[in-house]
Amino acid sequence: MTSVEEKPPRALLAGASRRWVRLLPWGVAFVLSVALLPTTIQVLTADYGLNGGIASALAVAQAAPLLLAVVRPLRAWCVVFAADVAGALALLTVDFEERLLWPFPPMGIVGYLGLCLALGLRERRRTLLLVWLATAGANTGLAFVAPHGTSAMEVLLTILSGVALLLAAALRERYEAQRRLAEQETISEAERGRRTLLEERARIARELHDVVAHHMSVITVQADTAAYRLDGLPPDVREEFTSIAATARESLGEMRRLLGVLRNEETRGELAPQPGLTRIGQLVEATVRAGMPVEFTPCDARVPEAVGLSAYRIVQEALANVVRHAPGAPTRVSVSESVAEDGARLTVLVVNGPPPELPAAPLEEGGTGHGLVGMRERVRLAGGTLDAGPLPDGGFRVAARLPFTERNFT
Repeated sequence: MTSVEEKPPRALLAGASRRWVRLLPWGVAFVLSVALLPTTIQVLTADYGLNGGIASALAVAQAAPLLLAVVRPLRAWCVVFAADVAGALALLTVDFEERLLWPFPPMGIVGYLGLCLALGLRERRRTLLLVWLATAGANTGLAFVAPHGTSAMEVLLTILSGVALLLAAALRERYEAQRRLAEQETISEAERGRRTLLEERARIARELHDVVAHHMSVITVQADTAAYRLDGLPPDVREEFTSIAATARESLGEMRRLLGVLRNEETRGELAPQPGLTRIGQLVEATVRAGMPVEFTPCDARVPEAVGLSAYRIVQEALANVVRHAPGAPTRVSVSESVAEDGARLTVLVVNGPPPELPAAPLEEGGTGHGLVGMRERVRLAGGTLDAGPLPDGGFRVAARLPFTERNFT
């Protein structure tokens, strides 16, 4: 039989963000213990006339557990409660003035209230109710043996302890509610980010469907017409081309069904041909007509359709971010092709300067913006890199590098 190791208890307010708040319970407990220990001995011996040894034992039992209350307040309460009741009974053996408080001297009340605050910050409502009932029961029972008759002061501890327990419990529940709300907001923010990412991936998949469907259609047509375009094909080769055409048509049907799953009510109209590099110029012209000063350096490179589509969407999202977050800022858009040892790559660069007026909303940073999420996903699917971030002068820079090779072409 395996035993579960008990976790060490956490100190009160250990989850607070500020260090001084975490140290506050220890400081209060230390001050109370150091102050109450000699004061209790002095008052019990000098004012109440109790024996010095008994007074010292009671003082230790009432003050020292306050340090334990920082981590285990319920255990500390058991010790202090027993010591307080024992002290009240011990005072019955001596003759003290009627003006002095009984059954609990002022020092015992102060320590007990501090202990009630610790209990309220840690224990459940049921436990707190039982603690208060035990306190009220002890006060009621001791009232029957009061040396100078009953008085209103004898219920003082009952009233004050109830107020302390209620106040601390209310503070704890308020803190727990705020903590749960903060956790829920964090979870909601993560869910929103995840939903945005999934929506972008579905959108990219829908757009890439058209590109792949075009390639599959070309394969189908080539395979179907091979017997008419090529003379003298052996029967087994004709049969192979027929099988290729049938497989390609079946694949097109499966892709259409997949597209039906990816589409929703808002995307039923996505039937227009997908744009590419040749459409970036039109996109820039539309932005200029909207009042944005944009310079464009085009590129006449021949790239795969998927790469051209990604380049177009990246420029589209980047210009949309400039319009939203830096209206009127001078912007430069360039698309260029370069060849490296590992193959060719297309570089898309969109750089804007600071806006003429300070924007009301901050620039998107850290991937929280919907546009940047889409850019990163497109670049990731193409196996490229994306560098997006603010510039020292207040502008913003988006640089995407999309690799491609000859085998990407149809």
